[in-house]
Amino acid sequence: MENTAKQGKRFDVRKLVFTALMAALSIVLAETLTFKIPIMPSFITFDFSDAPAVLATLTMGPVSGFFVCLIKNVIGCFTTKTACIGELSNFILGIALVIPAGLISHKQKQFSRAVIGCIVGVVTMALFGFVSNYFLIYPLYSNLGWTTEAIIGRYQAINPNVDTLAECLLIFNVPFTFVKGLIAATFSILLYKKLRPIFNSMYREK
Repeated sequence: MENTAKQGKRFDVRKLVFTALMAALSIVLAETLTFKIPIMPSFITFDFSDAPAVLATLTMGPVSGFFVCLIKNVIGCFTTKTACIGELSNFILGIALVIPAGLISHKQKQFSRAVIGCIVGVVTMALFGFVSNYFLIYPLYSNLGWTTEAIIGRYQAINPNVDTLAECLLIFNVPFTFVKGLIAATFSILLYKKLRPIFNSMYREK
């Protein structure tokens, strides 16, 4: 019993350290590798900071992925230019990606389940992106002085045919969020495939 407790404690320390490492990497990526996409309004940017959270959720479970997303966005609030609204949106989308991926992949350490989990997570992320932006994030931006008309105008500068916020989100944000999540998931799955034997041996030790 004592030996089992020590092994469990050692595993928990590894889990904590790996989660902290992925959170730190996520923060660095969010701050250094951020790009504006010409086909998107200028206030929407692309970054790779979701990839460490996905890797954490695949290897250590959804709780680890959740905390990577949380830490990254809490730290981001200290340098925010959006009154933390952008960080809130990023957090919502991040957990919409990592929670399904972690729940599906973590029960059985099979590579196929990791792939399925990530696919479900990416789809969930894109759908949640529409709902959260329409009902929460953009209304919050309106409270800062960004009227709905002004926001739609940013989209109309790229595609004059969009008339409503829902159209803007469906045509622009949903595909963008899907592709962003897919790229993060792909990088994470490739890394997970290489690291999986190491992490599987950790679970066996437990």
